[in-house]
Amino acid sequence: MRTAFRTAVTSGAVAVTTVLVCSTAQATPPGPGVTGRVISQTTVGGTDYILREVSIPPGQATGWHYHDGPLYAYVQQGTLSHFDSTCASDGVYPKGSAVEEPAGPANVHIGRNLGGTTVVLDVLYVLPHGAPLSRDAPNPGCSFE
Repeated sequence: MRTAFRTAVTSGAVAVTTVLVCSTAQATPPGPGVTGRVISQTTVGGTDYILREVSIPPGQATGWHYHDGPLYAYVQQGTLSHFDSTCASDGVYPKGSAVEEPAGPANVHIGRNLGGTTVVLDVLYVLPHGAPLSRDAPNPGCSFE
């Protein structure tokens, strides 16, 4: 009985580890120096409202991802280049621009800084309570990543 239990636990641990390692290996993390800091956070009626400042250095990117709720951003500095999962540009947002990102895994995207100035964004996340800020996604096959 004890051996069967150990075998089941070990098999389960191996399966979980395999899933986690494979998922992580396929994700595209943010580039070096991409940072975010929470400015304000509140929860109202099961929805989290999180305001963050996100900085993307020249030549870096957010990594491929999507959000569980809509996102609204304002470009404080620099120019954000935005690409969808077809690898097509779906927007170029200079200083003073507003950015909207719809929710869900059908809306995988990446934000890139192709300029020489750090991109600084004020970002409002509107998420189901307890949801992560974003969910990693694999590169859909774009050659620039």
